[in-house]
Amino acid sequence: MKGKHLVVIIALIVIADQALKLYIKTNFLLNTSHPVLGNWFHLYFVENPGMAYGWKFGGDWGKVALTIFRLIAVIFGSWYLARIIKQGYHKGFIVCAGLVYAGALGNLIDSCMYGLLFDKGMIFDPQLKDYLGYEGLAVLSKKGYSSFLHGNVVDMLYFPVIRGHFPTWFPFWGGESFEFFRPIFNLADAAISTGVITILVFQKKFFRVRDTVADTNTIETRAPADDASHVS
Repeated sequence: MKGKHLVVIIALIVIADQALKLYIKTNFLLNTSHPVLGNWFHLYFVENPGMAYGWKFGGDWGKVALTIFRLIAVIFGSWYLARIIKQGYHKGFIVCAGLVYAGALGNLIDSCMYGLLFDKGMIFDPQLKDYLGYEGLAVLSKKGYSSFLHGNVVDMLYFPVIRGHFPTWFPFWGGESFEFFRPIFNLADAAISTGVITILVFQKKFFRVRDTVADTNTIETRAPADDASHVS
């Protein structure tokens, strides 16, 4: 697979991811939901200071650590993609690695830059040890809501396909409500998950050892090529 083809795939994913995030950030109020396809697909605007699918880690210092980790992962990923293309890895594996890379890059842009680009965003309160929301629509502004590496990732894809309650006899959660699928995510998260799951499912195909055919070599000897050397 040629590198320029993979660059196009990555660029399309990042552009689509950022375009949707910018639209949601500037047109939706925080923590509001708008149904798209009935009750099973919503655009639900939340901001995520932590990892994929809304997982949090270590408060404000954890947020910076995760951003730095994303940055290192993208730098390493650039080198790794160039390496596997050069070494001729399976095309499917290269595409999946590109999906993971594109997703990491998409969320890295949010974490690094959104705190500088928008006037509103969730900010960590050290006294409450939690992030505080905000009111009104965010707009692009020279005066950002935070600093470099402190931006929040924008999530919006919400699929509450099944809603209901556990039976009363069910252990631990009897009578409580349940929902599938509860996490809210974005296109970058979807790209990462798709890439990782596909690699796990098709790993035998992607990493199959290819049979090699040995070349036939001419054996050279130092025996003299005269009549005396012939064996009857």
